[in-house]
Amino acid sequence: MSALNPSPAALRIALLAFAALTCPPAPATPAAAGELPAVASRQRAEKKNFTDGEIVDGFLKTAFGAEYHLAGRVDRIRKFDGPVRVYAESDRADRKTQLAKVVADIGKRVQHLDIAMIDSNEAANVRVKLVRDRDLFRTLTSFYGAEKAREIRTSLDPQCLSGFRKNDNFEIEHSDVILTVDNGDFVFLDCAYEELLQSLGPINDTASVPWTMFNDNVSMGYFDVYDQYILNLLYDPRIKAGMTITEVKAVLPTVLADVRRWVKRVNDLKE
Repeated sequence: MSALNPSPAALRIALLAFAALTCPPAPATPAAAGELPAVASRQRAEKKNFTDGEIVDGFLKTAFGAEYHLAGRVDRIRKFDGPVRVYAESDRADRKTQLAKVVADIGKRVQHLDIAMIDSNEAANVRVKLVRDRDLFRTLTSFYGAEKAREIRTSLDPQCLSGFRKNDNFEIEHSDVILTVDNGDFVFLDCAYEELLQSLGPINDTASVPWTMFNDNVSMGYFDVYDQYILNLLYDPRIKAGMTITEVKAVLPTVLADVRRWVKRVNDLKE
């Protein structure tokens, strides 16, 4: 039995639009994101230069609110306040290897986020459950109960999900991620990046920002520059859990200037 059991107030479910795709078995040797043609083509076409207004707009739209929630306040910053340790529950060594690369890539590109994989379930504050697609609904039922699982399947028909539990100070205490392992490399990587990143706090999907993976109409399969801006803003120490939009806006100009320098350096961006 998995420990996936976020409270209704903290539940958030993300949908990626791959339900119509065929589901071939994963290859024995997992592909890294940069090795996939679908990822490489997106990286070549990626927009990397953004105005301050474009970055701030996306940050506010994803860091506040929630795409799918039942109750509770969504008008405050939510984030981890300490090291993030990720545990993967699966017998698929290939997918666990890919997931470890995703976690390492996130850690490399988010300056003030201490995130890493660990082998101990007890010490983890992010649990990733890797399941076969045919077992997804049964897994949802075991986690959330039959009624809620049916509601999730009817409204979202998801292939991957994430949710978190926060305390009264809006600090995330525990996140849970469910990923399917048998829908191909691109779907797995796309789901892994989006759900892991959203389990860190920017949980609201938005259709009005075309450059973010937190848009159900956008598929990436890698950690794009625009979303690096969002995560680096969120995890800057001056952006604190529990802040309101007004409080965040007061410090954003200074924070954004520093985040720009970091994202430019870590991605070797030109002027």
